[in-house]
Amino acid sequence: MSKLHFTTKHANAASVQRNWYVVDGTNQTVGRICSKIASVLRGKNKAYYSPHVDCGDYVIVINAEKVVFTGNKINYKEYQHVTGYPGGQKIEIAKDLLKRRPEQVVERAVKGMLPKNRLGRQMVKKLFVYAGDQHPHTAQQPAAFKF
Repeated sequence: MSKLHFTTKHANAASVQRNWYVVDGTNQTVGRICSKIASVLRGKNKAYYSPHVDCGDYVIVINAEKVVFTGNKINYKEYQHVTGYPGGQKIEIAKDLLKRRPEQVVERAVKGMLPKNRLGRQMVKKLFVYAGDQHPHTAQQPAAFKF
C-alpha cells in the first residue's frame, strides 16, 4: 500500500491576490465592525491564509462618524496618550473623540486588534478611514464588504 504525501501550500508575497473592499460604518457597533475589518486586513478570509505573510486586502471605511457604541461606553470609554513631557498625559472620552476625529476611533480599534510587530504595522497601512461617505479610491473599484 502506497502512502499519499500531501504538502501544505504557504502563501508568499508573490502569490497574494489583494482586493479592495468598502465598509459602511453607519449604525455599526465599533467593536464588531472593527474585528471583522482586522480579520480582512490579516487575510483570514482567504483559503491560503498564513500567519507569517501579509495576505490581507485593502479596506476603505466610510461614514466613520456614524459608528455607535453599545451601553454607556460613549460617555465612559477613555482614549489616552502621553506627549512625552512631564504631566503630558492626555485623556479624552469617546464622545469627544468621535466628534473631533471620528476616523481615529475606528483606526485605533482596528490597530489594537492586529499583531504588535512589523507585520501588524504593514497591515494597518492597508486601512483607509473617512468620516463622510466620499473616498478618493474609486479607481481601485472597491467591492462592498458583506458581513
